[in-house]
Amino acid sequence: MKVTLLQIDSKWMDERGNILRTTALMDSQPGSDLYVLPEMWSTGFATDTMENVPDEKHSVALQWMKEEAARRRCAICGSLAVRDDEGAYRNRLYFVDGRHDRVAYYDKHHLFSYGGENLHYTPGQHHTIVEYEGMRILLLTCYDLRFPCWIRYADDRAYDVILLVANWPQGRQSAWQILTAARAIENQSYFIGVNRVGDDLVTHYIGGSCAIDPIGRTMVSLGDTAEAVSVALSQSELLRRREKFPVLDDRD
Repeated sequence: MKVTLLQIDSKWMDERGNILRTTALMDSQPGSDLYVLPEMWSTGFATDTMENVPDEKHSVALQWMKEEAARRRCAICGSLAVRDDEGAYRNRLYFVDGRHDRVAYYDKHHLFSYGGENLHYTPGQHHTIVEYEGMRILLLTCYDLRFPCWIRYADDRAYDVILLVANWPQGRQSAWQILTAARAIENQSYFIGVNRVGDDLVTHYIGGSCAIDPIGRTMVSLGDTAEAVSVALSQSELLRRREKFPVLDDRD
């Protein structure tokens, strides 16, 4: 499966502009099976501008994801700030499958209380694992990375890929580098982490988006500029690794 990491510079509340920037990056990496965008890619990390958060049914960014995934015959994954049917605000990670006309989502479980996200958003309570192109993909968002018990590979959470989108700031970049590799190693899984670059109203981001293999080796990584990179994930190689060194058989 060919996966493309789209590390964009999300301009604050510039939905149309962010869509155009994303489209250009996708055009630079044609023919991918899955394109992955950062957390709240269309607006920046919106935690105190709730009047700008759209109803899910009227989200311009979500509609664009659906149309673009159908046009390119691919899947697009990225997080958006939305209001759900009950009026609750959600940091919702969408997996839009244009090949099979399906939409799945994961509502961020660990809200970033340090930044006030918990004051406005409602946390999700369920894991989401998407099956796509022969791979089982666990969806996660940013702060979730720090909570290994939530992520842990288990009988009811069997997956091949951890896919995490983020707005992870420069000041905690060392934690990003360590924890992304740790989550891959301890779960014998591929890890795809897509962060943003640039600035919002509070902090600076330097990217570091990456793909890591099941033994913790970096397959691809990005620097601190808006760019895209693609990587091939192999389920047969993943299974070979797990069979050769069956760590998961001894998990708690």
